[in-house]
Amino acid sequence: MTRADDFPPLDPATAEAWAFFPHWDDKTYFVNVLGLEVEELRTDYARMTMPYAEQNLQAAGIIHGGAIATLIDTVVVPAIGSGLPQGSLWSTIELHTQYHRPLTGDAIAEGWIVKKGKSVVFTRAEVVDTDGRLIASGTATYMVKVAE
Repeated sequence: MTRADDFPPLDPATAEAWAFFPHWDDKTYFVNVLGLEVEELRTDYARMTMPYAEQNLQAAGIIHGGAIATLIDTVVVPAIGSGLPQGSLWSTIELHTQYHRPLTGDAIAEGWIVKKGKSVVFTRAEVVDTDGRLIASGTATYMVKVAE
């Protein structure tokens, strides 16, 4: 699975700035607890991974749906943020996740912008396992306040 070729490359400085966004400072954020890592960035597109971790399991021995939903919500963050001026703010106003099968290992997510307005951005994401099987898909809508 990869949609990366459908999106133009980011300029190198922006790509470098966003490559480590879960680790921008010395704080531990929720995405750090889940182990999310950026794999690839392009204009309006990102791919991230969530490695298997026992702490992300639910009682039935599969990855918790909340961890997968977080991956869907997070993979689109650099796709949105890398196209905005520094100091801009954005926040999820709607998140819809569909689960297609259980996940018992590593996850790979792709997220991309579907449509951008002046104050709202619509996104889509898909999560697959390491065999390329679709685990979950979703949409997220973000409110955006562009820095002046």
